Amino acid sequence: MPKQINVALIGNPNTGKTSVFNALTGLNQKVGNYPGITVEKKEGVCKLPRGVKAHIIDLPGTYSLNASSLDENVVIELLLNKNDKDFPDVAVVVSDVENLKRNLLLYTQIKDLEIPTILAINMSDRMTYKGIQLDIPLLEKELNTKIALISTRKNKGIDQLKELMINFKELSTKPCVNASEIDTNYFDSLRNAFPNQLLYKLWLVITQDVNFGKTDRNEVDAINSFKTKSKADLKRLQQKETIKRYQFINNTLKKGQTIDLKSAKDLRIKLDRILTHKVWGYLIFFVILLTIFQAIYDWSSIPMDFIDSVFASFSEWTKNTLPQGAFTNLIAEGIIPGLGGIVIFIPQIAFLFLFIAVLEESGYMSRVVFLMDRIMRRFGLSGKSVVPLISGTACAIPAIMATRNIESWKERLITILVTPFTTCSARLPVYLIIIALVIPEGRFIGLSYQALTLMLLYLIGFGAAIFSAWLLNKMLKIKGKTFFVVEMPNYKLPLFKNVALTVIEKTKSFVFGAGKIILAISIILWFLASYGPGDEFNNAEDIVTTEYASKDLTAQELQQKIASHKLEHSFIGIAGHAIEPAIRPLGYDWKIGIAIVSSFAAREVFVGTLATIYSVGSDEEETIKNRMAGEVNPILGGPLFNFASGISLLLFYAFAMQCMSTLAIVKRETNSWKWPTLQLVGMSAFAYVVALIAFQVLK
Repeated sequence: MPKQINVALIGNPNTGKTSVFNALTGLNQKVGNYPGITVEKKEGVCKLPRGVKAHIIDLPGTYSLNASSLDENVVIELLLNKNDKDFPDVAVVVSDVENLKRNLLLYTQIKDLEIPTILAINMSDRMTYKGIQLDIPLLEKELNTKIALISTRKNKGIDQLKELMINFKELSTKPCVNASEIDTNYFDSLRNAFPNQLLYKLWLVITQDVNFGKTDRNEVDAINSFKTKSKADLKRLQQKETIKRYQFINNTLKKGQTIDLKSAKDLRIKLDRILTHKVWGYLIFFVILLTIFQAIYDWSSIPMDFIDSVFASFSEWTKNTLPQGAFTNLIAEGIIPGLGGIVIFIPQIAFLFLFIAVLEESGYMSRVVFLMDRIMRRFGLSGKSVVPLISGTACAIPAIMATRNIESWKERLITILVTPFTTCSARLPVYLIIIALVIPEGRFIGLSYQALTLMLLYLIGFGAAIFSAWLLNKMLKIKGKTFFVVEMPNYKLPLFKNVALTVIEKTKSFVFGAGKIILAISIILWFLASYGPGDEFNNAEDIVTTEYASKDLTAQELQQKIASHKLEHSFIGIAGHAIEPAIRPLGYDWKIGIAIVSSFAAREVFVGTLATIYSVGSDEEETIKNRMAGEVNPILGGPLFNFASGISLLLFYAFAMQCMSTLAIVKRETNSWKWPTLQLVGMSAFAYVVALIAFQVLK
């Protein structure tokens, strides 16, 4: 018995495959991308009996091995390439007990590849509720496999699945269906031409655009050169194959499955009538959004205040405890405030991911996609564009990757270009700190002004995306239109474990991803703010002491004046003053300018940058919010962060393309620098003009 085996989790979308993956791996999982392509790759480790470990890879959802998108291609490429390090010793096909007929099409195709295959029938806890009965021994005999009847909600059947996985060598690899019967002459000639190859593998290579890697290139070219049928004929044979498989599936389920429709209790139709109604559907979605944003503020205020004060105290303690010097200053004034500027927003970001996970787990998000298709069509997008736009509330990068399931290049390109307008979690720290400074605390019909402002910013971003899509649809002379098809999964109570794992994974990736950038930028900014050229910086103490000699300042006030003078004449101060003329009409000073420029690396760096800049030379145990509130506008007087400059800044970040990583992924997805350049210039110019108008009107 090997000490480690490879297990591939395969299944249709919405069969609960992710729930099974979570039940098997728990927190022993990681998310990345397949080498060379931007398709998400989830893998984890599961401990099996007798000391065996299973390396489990959760493959993208697919309805069959007749791929129509890049993520579906990933499944075929792995299953057909025995040289791949992830090639499965055993495949686990996850099916939904209510959609067994449709799910078994994929199962029968994988069986034809002669890979040991287990059928895991999920959501078995719904069988009584839906009036479903299964004859498992008969189904196992007909399908030539072992079946694990599981319920991730009730945590049943997982141990049986693990036992089947470890005994994979006992599984039959005999196919269920003889696909070659659809055209015996053609398949006989194919078998004769390549006698050492698996017949169904040959068929898939001929009919699919499959990449086998360098080692199999000559072999694939030889197979593809087997031209005895036209594309139209091959398509007709594929259809015949599908019909033959469904005939087998229907005959099998007639014997092994009974459904008592009278006992099935289904509220789904009634709920769908309300939740997808052309009036009530939108109203309910709007109320849900309002509730989410109010909860984000109300629930997270206490932990946020605690984190803010802890980092301020920690910074002060570090300065007072460690030996004086540049290294202590770097930690106390650079690293700690910079990291504090992002950690403080963990509660709100975690709550945002929590609500998104609950909406997805419950099945409601598919209804939102269906609802929004009615609007999207008018603006040159498809209903499938809603998934990237909603995903963009977490991060634009995976959202842009999610456009790969949009068949039309025009609709996909427009979606890629407008998705960055959607308010992502990286904008959230900027919004939250500015809203806290400039929007008063008060309530309107039970909803706080600050929560309403946050929701308005999300709606403005979504509105900008829709309007931009309409413009691009008119401007881009690219042909292409697709039909919108979405599967409506059953409603179900969100599984706590799935929601918790999603929140932990997403929050962790956000914090660590942002943390690396912020740490690096905080160190650079601290250095640029702590050193400077010329006498104005080097002789700051003498200059300030002379200037304020006639005024009765305390020692602390004098030190603060010296620190401010040094900061203004440091490297970062000189750079800030150089760009200040361009941003002054927007109501910003040179410090905000530096934060805007540095946040091009990642939007969330804005708060960390200001935290670092305002902490340099400061001996007071003050939170970043208090320091920002105390800043004075050098030109107009009064608070720098007032209503006019605050709204200007919020609108600038709502529309600006402040994300290097997003530009890189757009280049990768479009295979051209033309489109990301258009995004950067167009969004930045639009953001500048809107922010300028807002400040000039409101001041």
